[in-house]
Amino acid sequence: MTIPETMNAFVLKQHGGPEALEFHTDWPTPRPSPDQVLIKVGACGLNNTDVNTRSGWYSKSVTAATTNAAQPDVGEDDPSWGGAPISFPRIQGADVVGEVVAVGGRADPALMGKRVMVDCWLRDWDDPLNRNKTGYFGSECDGGFAEYTVVDHRNARVVDSPLSDAELATFPCSYSTAEGMLCRAQVEKDDTVLVTGASGGVGSALVQLATRRGARVVCLASEAKHADVARLNPVALLPRAPAHLKKALNAAIGRDTVSVVADIVGGDYFETLIDVLERGGRYTCSGAIAGPMVVLDLRTLYLRDLTFTGSTVLPPHVFGGLVSYIEQGEVKPMLAKTFPLEELHAAQAAFVAKEHTGNIVVVPGTAHP
Repeated sequence: MTIPETMNAFVLKQHGGPEALEFHTDWPTPRPSPDQVLIKVGACGLNNTDVNTRSGWYSKSVTAATTNAAQPDVGEDDPSWGGAPISFPRIQGADVVGEVVAVGGRADPALMGKRVMVDCWLRDWDDPLNRNKTGYFGSECDGGFAEYTVVDHRNARVVDSPLSDAELATFPCSYSTAEGMLCRAQVEKDDTVLVTGASGGVGSALVQLATRRGARVVCLASEAKHADVARLNPVALLPRAPAHLKKALNAAIGRDTVSVVADIVGGDYFETLIDVLERGGRYTCSGAIAGPMVVLDLRTLYLRDLTFTGSTVLPPHVFGGLVSYIEQGEVKPMLAKTFPLEELHAAQAAFVAKEHTGNIVVVPGTAHP
């Protein structure tokens, strides 16, 4: 196919509110380097990293919850997720699904013409387990809020699935994040896992992936979304933040503790969550949308032999495993809504409002219902 010289793209010019994202109809189409492939983007999912990077939320000066607005006192020198500033201009968007339309000289030629999902973690492929040599697609390099994007050929994973591009674009960030959390917490079939924010992208992925491991899953979610979350078959559904969590758990599952808390919310409810961990329990976290500052009684941590794990950089095998789960139908997409690429501002506003269940996706051209 003929590759156009320019393309439609949303470009982040600086940290700020939605106005920092500018839509261009004549942005230069990238060309693959020798190790890269060029992907014609079919769909790109939204995630918290996009919003948090754009707003400047990763700055240590910020103590509030995730917001769509610009964070105060944040400049270009403030860090991204990895602790270092990103460079502008930047095309964001990590959750890319599309077709490989060109390959570099050292890239795998078998990828040409294949539908692929992008593994979001950028690695030094001579030292792939080194967390200090990682970056994130759409953060440390341009991503998928555009008609075309490039990525190292080892990050382009062929996927054989009847699902649409938009449905597949719900998986890369949310589901790999969730699987990484469960790996770090060593979740097994005998565990009872309490999932916060269970109606969101990562939350709904946690429910499915923990259930896939044979664990019993208890969900915390807004009661207006319980019917949607119930489709994932948790053993119990509770309100988003019960005033008496132990009593609610006991009524729902016959015990007032759990072995694992998988948390992406943080904020004021953190202390309550820690209080329901059994002795030897594990807390795993990969987000803090309700706020990063929490209260922790260190006596609870050590006297109850608890284990806390943060989860960000994933081992390389996690994404390959996720693709196999998709191909075998072991997980299903939770596609809430799609927007045309040019309506990214509206898509991010809907994403931050959290009135949806699952994931929001942008697609070049006309969105699907």
